[in-house]
Amino acid sequence: MMHYAIQKAEVLDGAHLMQIFWQDGAESLYPAVWLRDNCQCSDCYLDSAKARKLLIEALDVNVGIKDLTFDGKKVHVTWTDDHCSKFEADWLKKRCFSHQARARLQRELFLPECQYWGSELQLPTLDFEDVLKNDERAYQWLSTLKKVGIVRLTGASDKPGEVLKLGKRIGFLYLTFYGHTWQVQDKIGANNVAYTTGKLSFHTDYPALHHPPGVQLLHCIKQTVSGGDSEIVDGFNVCRKLKEKNPRAFQILSSTFVDFTDIGEDYCDFSVQSKHKIIEIDDKGQVVRINFNNATRDTIFDVPVESVQPFYAALKEFVDLMNCKEFKYTFKMNPGDVITFDNWRLLHGRRSYEAGTDITRHLEGAYADWDVVMSRLRILRQSVQNGN
Repeated sequence: MMHYAIQKAEVLDGAHLMQIFWQDGAESLYPAVWLRDNCQCSDCYLDSAKARKLLIEALDVNVGIKDLTFDGKKVHVTWTDDHCSKFEADWLKKRCFSHQARARLQRELFLPECQYWGSELQLPTLDFEDVLKNDERAYQWLSTLKKVGIVRLTGASDKPGEVLKLGKRIGFLYLTFYGHTWQVQDKIGANNVAYTTGKLSFHTDYPALHHPPGVQLLHCIKQTVSGGDSEIVDGFNVCRKLKEKNPRAFQILSSTFVDFTDIGEDYCDFSVQSKHKIIEIDDKGQVVRINFNNATRDTIFDVPVESVQPFYAALKEFVDLMNCKEFKYTFKMNPGDVITFDNWRLLHGRRSYEAGTDITRHLEGAYADWDVVMSRLRILRQSVQNGN
């Protein structure tokens, strides 16, 4: 790890700002109120929990610096109320308020950016057992999942329970009304369209929840001879194309709240209702999540009557783009394969297959939350970087 050295530290703006000149030639500014809020002494900070003890009620937002001393490695601040704080050089450098430093830190915290793809995708593949046993392989798995949106793991058994092992590897799975894990197979009186032999068009799972699961794990236990092929599409890539081709359609889908519903009985009885924009964007206009499942889109549609037809036209355009040859990737899962993918980004579907007297196709599925996956990814990265 690189260590930074302080050349000079001084107080500006009538004691409300500290400026640091670094030996590498860079300069940083730190507001006094932020420094006081982040005092690292044992009265203000609980090191064992890495958490702040100082209350906002006890913080003087107009606090001033009374005295400042420094050496190459740290800064000592005495405040106007005589409280003392000490800040390490590396700690300060990492938290510099310059645009570049903030952007670098955000990249570090949220890890790799997306790599868009279409039909040319080379499906990233790793060995299931390697991922369970080896931290470098597990790091590769989760960082690729974040970057590309899908990873196939091969060499699992053809018995249920494998997705549970991956859940333990990450931390824990995401429980829904369909259970800790669920079986995708043809079922009599199916409570979900996935539990039939019919074609499933492109969808994300579970937009009926206000917080749809971030990651999906699907383990192939049994595969039918004909049909049942999986289809995937990079939703973020399709959104980019839609915005370029038909900005109005993009605007409609990213601003109209659509009702989703799911009613039935499984892990327990349920009556779920939610509202989502099909294309969800952040404050910078970046697409952060797709929420679309045609099967659970409600018959109730809470929009003015004149908005209905334009919405359908926009949605049709979006779905037609997904089905374009250049965007979708088709493959067939074999027994022992586990596909793990980003349910906020990828839309997935499957081709129909023939119904028989026996179960000819059986997948076991589970969900994980992106917060849990990202937590494990950060821990694994630390472990791999430290060579543990």
